[in-house]
Amino acid sequence: MASKSIINVALVGNPNSGKTSVFNRFTGLNHKVGNFPGVTVDKKIGSISINKHLRAKIIDLPGTYSLYPNSLDEKVVLDILMNKKGEFYPDVVVYVADASNLERHFLLLTQIMDLGIPVILAINMIDLALGEGIHCDEKELQKILDIPMFTINGRTGEGIEDIIKHLPNLEPQEHPPVLDTTKQAEHLINELKVELGFDNNYHALLVAHHYNDLSELTTEDKEFVKQQNIKHEFNSIRNQVDETLQRFSKISTFLSKTINIDPNKKGSTTDKIDKILTHKVYGSLIYVSILLFMFQAIFAWAEYPMDLIDHGVNALNHFLKGVLPDHFLTSLLTDGIITGLGGIIIFIPQITILFGLIAILEEVGYMSRAVMLSDNVMRKFGLNGRSIVSLISGVACAIPAIMSTRTIGNWKERLITIFVTPFISCSARIPVFTVLIAFAVPKTYYLGIFNLQGLVMMGLYVLGTLAALVSAYILKIILKSEETSYLMMEMPVYQVPYWKNVVITVFEKVKIFVFEAGKIIMIVSIILWALASYGPGNKIEQAEQTVIENNKGTNITEQALEDLVAAKKIEASYAGHFGKMIEPTIKPLGFDWKMGIALITSFAAREVFVSTMATIYSVGSSDDEKTIIEKMRHEKNPETGQPVYTMAVSLSLLIFYVFAMQCMSTLAVVKRETNSWLIPLYQLIYMTGLAYVGSLIVYNIFK
Repeated sequence: MASKSIINVALVGNPNSGKTSVFNRFTGLNHKVGNFPGVTVDKKIGSISINKHLRAKIIDLPGTYSLYPNSLDEKVVLDILMNKKGEFYPDVVVYVADASNLERHFLLLTQIMDLGIPVILAINMIDLALGEGIHCDEKELQKILDIPMFTINGRTGEGIEDIIKHLPNLEPQEHPPVLDTTKQAEHLINELKVELGFDNNYHALLVAHHYNDLSELTTEDKEFVKQQNIKHEFNSIRNQVDETLQRFSKISTFLSKTINIDPNKKGSTTDKIDKILTHKVYGSLIYVSILLFMFQAIFAWAEYPMDLIDHGVNALNHFLKGVLPDHFLTSLLTDGIITGLGGIIIFIPQITILFGLIAILEEVGYMSRAVMLSDNVMRKFGLNGRSIVSLISGVACAIPAIMSTRTIGNWKERLITIFVTPFISCSARIPVFTVLIAFAVPKTYYLGIFNLQGLVMMGLYVLGTLAALVSAYILKIILKSEETSYLMMEMPVYQVPYWKNVVITVFEKVKIFVFEAGKIIMIVSIILWALASYGPGNKIEQAEQTVIENNKGTNITEQALEDLVAAKKIEASYAGHFGKMIEPTIKPLGFDWKMGIALITSFAAREVFVSTMATIYSVGSSDDEKTIIEKMRHEKNPETGQPVYTMAVSLSLLIFYVFAMQCMSTLAVVKRETNSWLIPLYQLIYMTGLAYVGSLIVYNIFK
C-alpha cells in the first residue's frame, strides 16, 4: 500500500454491530451521503488523513449477515467485494464485530477472509460483553485467525486511532482458507478459474452462486457461468447450506478455545429486563405507556418555548415594521419571509423532544424490542417483520422510511410497506396537528398528568397506523405471492445512553427538518406573499373603496374597518381568486378558500400549512401585535360571524391531514423505489379519496 496516496477502507459488519458509530468516529463530520452507482441504496463516504503521504476513503457499507444477500442493501456489499475493478473495491476491510455475538458475526468475516481481501478485525462493545460475563482470549484468537485485531468502543472512540495507525503498515495477507471449496464444486470452480481468469477459489464459487447479480460480469460471462452450472449440476441452495454449516463448525471450534462465558453472569441483566419488557402482556402495556408519555411530553414540555418563539417572531416583525420604510420590500421581509419561517421555527421544541426521546430509546436498546413486540401483529396484515422498521421510521419522515424497505426481500411485502408507509404521521404533520388540536380540544388534564391534547395527538397517530394496517390487509388479499419471509433481528444489550450520540442525532434531525423545510417554505412564502399582495387589474383598490363606501355613516370602529378592508383586499388578490376557484370542491368539508390555498401549498411539504396560513393572515390583517395562532383563533366566517376554526372544521382538517398523501417528495421516492408511475398514482388517488371521505364524515358529525 506504500505506493498509493489514497486507499479505500470499507467498514463491513452485521446489522447492529455498531459499525455506523465506528464510521462516525473515523470520519467525524467529514463525510457525505449519496447513492451507489446504478442502485438507490445509500452510501456514506468519509475521508481521513493517515499521514502526510496517505489518505483513506472510508466507505460504510450496508449491514449484512453473509455474502448470500436477501435484499438490495446486502447485494451492494456482495457486488463491491466481488468487483476488483470497481470504484469502491476495498484495499482493506475493517470488519466490525459485536464482542457478545462473535459466532454469528464471524460467518461473514471468514467469507471475506476467503476472498483474499486484507482484513482488520475490530471487536466492538467489549465492555458490554464483559458485563454479560463473556471473556475473550484476544491473543489466542488473533493467533488462530492470523489477521490484525483490535478491541474498540465505537461509542467513545477507544481503539479507533490504533486501527488508523496500523493502516500504512498493512501487508497482503495469506492464510489457509476457512472453507474447503474443493469439496463444494471442484470441477466447476476449476473451469471458471481457467475461462474467466479468477485467482481465488472462493471468488469463483460465489460467481457460480450469484452470476446474475454481479456487475463485474459481462453478458457472455454470465451465460458461460450458467451453462457450467447446468453442466456440473450445481445446486446453489444445497451448496450454500453446506458452506454455512462447514463455516459454523470451524468457527465454533476455534471460539471454544478463546471464549469463556460465566454461566452465573451471562445475560443476567438484559435477560431479567427482557422478561418484563418483552412479555406479551406487560411488555405491550409498557410499549403503549412509552408512546403515551412521548405524546404527552410533546405538548407539556414544548408549550413554554413555543409561546416564547411565537411572541418573539411577532415582536421582531412589529419592530421591523416600525423602523423600516413603508415599502413592498418591508412587507416581503416581514409578512412573507419572517412570518413564513416563523411558522416552522415555532415547532422546533416539539421536533427536538420527539427525536430526542426516539434517540434515547435507540441508545438504550429498546427499539429492537418494540419491533419484536409488533411483529406478530404486523404479519397478520401482510407485512414483513422488517416492515415495522420502515413504519416506525415513518414517524420521522416517509422518505427515508420508504427507502429503508430495500431490506425487505419479498417483493409483495416490500410493495405493501411502500404503499402504506405514508399513512404513518410524520414529524412534518406535527405543526398542523398542534395548531388544530389547540382549536378543537381544550387544555384539560385528567388525574393531573394526562393532557387531553396529548391524548388526541396520540389518537391521530393511532388512526394513521390503523389506516396503514387496514390498507395493508386489503393489498395482502389483492396481491398474490408464494414467497415466505421471516424476521431476523438482533436484540442488543441494554446500556446507558451515550448522551453525545443523542445530542448529535437530535441536532442532525432538527437541522434537516428546519433547513430542508426552510428551503420550500422560503419559496412558498415569497410566492404566497406576492399572490396575496397583488391582484388582477385594480380589483384590490376597488375592494378597498367599496368597503369604505359601504361603511360610511356606520358605527364601525377604525380597527374593525381596517380589518375588513384587509380581508376584502386579500380576497380580491390572485391568491383569493385561486382560493375561490377551488372553494366549491372543499366547502362540503367545512374548508374556506384560505384553507384551500394551504391544502395546495402544503403538498410541497406538510409543514407549509402553518406558514401558508401565517403568510395569508399577516398580509390580510392590520393588527401586527397578534400572533399567528391568535389571528387564526379570532378569524370569523363572514357569512355566520362565527369562528372559522370551530371544532367541526378543525377535526375535519385533522382527519384530512392524517389520511392525505404527505408530500410530492414522497411520491417521487415511491416512483424511484418501484420504478413505476402507476404505484404513486394509485397511492395519491387512494389516500386523497380516503382523506376527502373521512373529512366529510367527521365534519357532518360535529358541525
